[in-house]
Amino acid sequence: MAHNSNTNPELSEREKSRRIGALAELWPFLKPYRALLAAATLALILTACVSLVLPMAVRRVVDNFNGTDATLLDRYFTAALGIVALLAIGTALRYALVTRLGERVVADIRKAVFDRVIGMSPAFFEKLMTGEVLSRITTDTTLILSVIGSSISIALRNVLIFAGGMVLMLLTSAKLTGLVLLIVPAVVIPILTLGRRLRVLSRENQDWIAASSGSASEALSSVQTVQAFTHEDLTRGEFSRVTELSFDSARRRIWTRAVMTAIVILFVFTGVVGVLWIGARDVRAGDMSAGALVQFVIYSVMVAGAVGALSEIFGELQRAAGATERLIELLQSTDSVKDPARPKVLSAPVRGEIGFENVRFTYPARPGHIALDGVTLTIAPGETVALVGPSGAGKSTIIQLIQRFYDPDAGRVMLDGVALSDLERAAFRKHIALVPQDPVIFAASARDNIRFGRPEATEAEIEAAARAAAAHDFIAALPDGYDTYVGERGVMLSGGQKQRIAIARAILRDAPVLLLDEATSALDAESERLVQSAVDTLAEGRTTIIVAHRLATVKKADRIVVMDEGRIVAQGPHDALVAEGGLYARLARLQFTDGLAAE
Repeated sequence: MAHNSNTNPELSEREKSRRIGALAELWPFLKPYRALLAAATLALILTACVSLVLPMAVRRVVDNFNGTDATLLDRYFTAALGIVALLAIGTALRYALVTRLGERVVADIRKAVFDRVIGMSPAFFEKLMTGEVLSRITTDTTLILSVIGSSISIALRNVLIFAGGMVLMLLTSAKLTGLVLLIVPAVVIPILTLGRRLRVLSRENQDWIAASSGSASEALSSVQTVQAFTHEDLTRGEFSRVTELSFDSARRRIWTRAVMTAIVILFVFTGVVGVLWIGARDVRAGDMSAGALVQFVIYSVMVAGAVGALSEIFGELQRAAGATERLIELLQSTDSVKDPARPKVLSAPVRGEIGFENVRFTYPARPGHIALDGVTLTIAPGETVALVGPSGAGKSTIIQLIQRFYDPDAGRVMLDGVALSDLERAAFRKHIALVPQDPVIFAASARDNIRFGRPEATEAEIEAAARAAAAHDFIAALPDGYDTYVGERGVMLSGGQKQRIAIARAILRDAPVLLLDEATSALDAESERLVQSAVDTLAEGRTTIIVAHRLATVKKADRIVVMDEGRIVAQGPHDALVAEGGLYARLARLQFTDGLAAE
């Protein structure tokens, strides 16, 4: 939950960058749909023009109320109805086109953001919580949908009505138009003044919403741990705190916007009433017709309504601008691990030789702690190497670097003699199978979880992999067998069952390099024996790297590499290392005690 306490300082830096001009960043997403955009724009212009013509028809009707030609009056009313019908059709067409455009663009943005972040290295997620990323993909894109699908078209329509209405007001009565223009500064000043405040509050509100989402995501993803330590009340309190801060920010934004809207409407309609008063006196004096006054009043109301609507939409545009900035930040974020511009290609078939040349590495989130300190290690094709040592010795870091989740600070990590930094990540990772310490089980069926290792695998291959991982029997005993839904993160399975499904997934991948990071840590003695036998079979002809604390699982390895404080302190077969003394012998005595002597 520590992230939440850091949210506020970040706001002070990010608020100031907020500009409505940020909406221009949406153009690359709008560009492919220029035809749809043009059609929507034409419909918008049509409705605006029809709206401006309607008061002219009203003027003709009013001025001919007392006329002798009833046919002419009927003709004016018929024309007015035709204009209304055209306005209705144009408005419906504009709504359909603009809404479709908004949905299409937002779908493209969501896909683009997800495509970007799903390929980011783990270092990226050390700085940004998953919950905040999800908030940007959902909450921020919803704001953009509102703007593209509604606010921008309404804003443009009101701009056209404002501009056209002002021109037609001037043509109707220059005197009354001059009086109307006197109140414009009274409207513009509060928009500019309060608008700056609204911009800051809107961005702050969005950031607190993201923080709230991140807090909830973190708590729900570890709900069992929260409940086991009876931290429900503390977690509720933390989420409530962040949510209330988000509400307070929203409340300030709402009040600022409400005050701005009230001021604008007060000045605008006070001016309209004053102008109407003067116009009524001109009609009594015979200086203008009643129809002209009605036409002018309608245009005045339209212009005033346009200004009022623009003042409200201005706040929406600012919120969308902030959302756009946050999404563009993700799209333009740089990854510390990048594919080379001209990647090399591994020779086929891949042999699986792993090489570390004087590798030094520290995790970005822990710059003061050296994870690997000058590690040099060569693993021959088909060799089984076990990495052992105390926690924090650097064993799992070796696994991370082989997959190039991070780049070393110094030295090189190689596959078949080619530096991983010279290869495309997707190209070499397909030759690696992983069984992590904490098995990842997806909210899908048991079959789909195993098939994740190789999507094109047949049913027979999936079942064979499950049998090899000692998983077939328990899967077959599930209510729907291989089609049983195993729940989010595999909540319906035990720790050992999840581990065996993860092993089956790795077996199905059939890769030349196999990485086992504490792969049997969650298994009971019987399952461990079965899986160990499967792993031994799987390891034949493959380069296998095993990370283990339980030395019983690595005694048969071709070579055991002993690590401590990021360095390799010894290596060799089990018996030789025991005889040599040192760290491995101490670990062996602790784990095997009398059993070791008996063997």
